[in-house]
Amino acid sequence: MARIRLFIDHPLAPGQAVPLEAGQAHYLSGVMRLKPGDTIAVFNGRDGEWSARLESASKRGGLLAVGERTAPQMDPPDLWLIFAPIKKARTDFIVEKAAELGCARILPVQTDHTNSERIRQDRLQAHAVEAAEQCGGTFVPQVADLTPLARLLDGWDGGRRILWADESRAGPVATLQGLPPGPWAILIGPEGGFSAAERAALGRMAFVTPVSLGPRILRADTAAVAALTLWQATLGDWR
Repeated sequence: MARIRLFIDHPLAPGQAVPLEAGQAHYLSGVMRLKPGDTIAVFNGRDGEWSARLESASKRGGLLAVGERTAPQMDPPDLWLIFAPIKKARTDFIVEKAAELGCARILPVQTDHTNSERIRQDRLQAHAVEAAEQCGGTFVPQVADLTPLARLLDGWDGGRRILWADESRAGPVATLQGLPPGPWAILIGPEGGFSAAERAALGRMAFVTPVSLGPRILRADTAAVAALTLWQATLGDWR
């Protein structure tokens, strides 16, 4: 049986009793067919990973008993992802892969060419949780609510640089060697690209670094994965 991991928004310590929500209890007993006494792994995003024994589970909820810590807390680099939502399934994909690849925060933005005028922030946050459970991570990135790009940039702290995946620079992939360490954000545009006004505004910002992601123009979801991989391999915790 595959190792079962569950995100628990509750303090974790040896001997700690942890209540289960109805959905969590159903998943463990009804879907995974666990019985009282079976052991799973749990994490809360702050205290590492712990073993936990299932004490009880019913339609109304359940109870876990925390055992010993099995892995330390591993936080990602101080990297954010800014992206314009696209079709539902592909937006879900971006959030899931951002969590797996090691983003600390995920910020959906409304641009001039964004297809989606609203998102379900709670649903996307649940996808981030599921991704962390499945990839063995101990950290769940926060997914912010949809914000206009112009408003986000107006209040931006210039100490956090932005790596802009600029589709107009299609060509050899730019090396990130030599870029300063410290907090960064990756910016991925919408399916229709940024408008002329947005491109002009980004070009005037000293904290924005435009880069190419290769000789072909990538779909937004592919571009997000490519940019995160490039950053992690040169500036992140993959080195």
